[in-house]
Amino acid sequence: MTDISVIIPLLNEDESLPELMTWIEKVMTSNNFSYEVIMIDDGSTDNSWKVIEEISHRNSNLKGIRFRRNYGKSAALNEGFKAAKGEVIITMDADMQDSPDEIPALYKMIKEDGFDLVSGWKKKRYDNALTKNLPSKLFNAATRGMSKIKLHDFNCGLKAYNQKVVKSIEVYGEMHRYIPVLAQWAGFRKFGEKIVEHRARKYGVTKFGWSRFVNGFLDLLTIFFVGKFGKRPMHFFGLWGSLVFFIGLAIWIYLFIAKFAFLQYNMTERPIFYVGIISLVIGTQLFLAGFLGELITRNGADRNVYLIDEKLSLS
Repeated sequence: MTDISVIIPLLNEDESLPELMTWIEKVMTSNNFSYEVIMIDDGSTDNSWKVIEEISHRNSNLKGIRFRRNYGKSAALNEGFKAAKGEVIITMDADMQDSPDEIPALYKMIKEDGFDLVSGWKKKRYDNALTKNLPSKLFNAATRGMSKIKLHDFNCGLKAYNQKVVKSIEVYGEMHRYIPVLAQWAGFRKFGEKIVEHRARKYGVTKFGWSRFVNGFLDLLTIFFVGKFGKRPMHFFGLWGSLVFFIGLAIWIYLFIAKFAFLQYNMTERPIFYVGIISLVIGTQLFLAGFLGELITRNGADRNVYLIDEKLSLS
C-alpha cells in the first residue's frame, strides 16, 4: 500500500504548482516514502490544469481531478478523500503557505503515535490581523466550545489523517473547516496537534472572504444537529414542540378559569391570549416536523448504516 497520499485542492494557482510539486518530491524521496499527490482543480480559470498535466508527464506520482466549475474546497477534499490510497492522508493548500517539510513529522504522529487525526496549528501567522486572524480566532473558540475538541486551529489546511478517518466522513458545504468535528461524530477520538510553519504567500491572491465564515458557522450548526439528532429528529422537535404546546395549553386553561371566575373578564383584550394561541400553533408545528422527520428517517436507505471499526471471527 502507498505510504502517503497528499491531497491538494486548488483554484487558480498555476504559478505555485511546479515549485510545490518539486518540494514535495524532494521530501518524499529523502524519506523513502511511497506516495501519490492528488491535485483537485476546483474550476480554475488560469492554466492550473495545463500545469498539472505537464507535471504528471514528468512525475507519475501526480494524479489530477478537474471540476467543470468551482464547487468549493469541501467538494475538492471530498473527491480527494475518495481517490486516496495512502495509509496516511495529508492535506495541504496549493499557495505555498504550507510547508511540505512538515510531512514526515505528521506521518510519524499518525503511524507511530497512533493519532487518528493531526491538525496543524499556525501559531505565528502572516495573514491580515483584522480580516482573517480575528474572525479565525473567534470561530476556533466557538468550535472548541461546542465540540469540546481541544484544537487551536480547526481551519488549518495542513492536516494528517489515518485512512479510516477520511473513508468514514463526507465533507460538503463549508465543512472542511470542521473535519475534526465530523471525525468525532464518526467515532474517532484521538486527535493531535502540531505547531507548523505558516509561510507568507508567494504567489496568487487569497480566496478568503467574510461570507465563508458566515457559511461556515451555519454548517457548524448543521453538523451538530445532524450528528446528534439526524437519526432521531423527534427527540428534538417533539421535545420542544410538546414543551411549547403545553405552555400554550396552560395559558388557555388559566384564561378560561379567569373568564368563568370573573364574568367581566375579556380574554381577547389580554396580550397573553395571543401568546397562548401562538404557542399552541408553533408547538403543533414543531411536533409534526419531528413526526415527519421520523417517517423520513425510518424509510431512509441508510437508517441502519453504522461505522464498524474491526471484526473478530464470529464462527
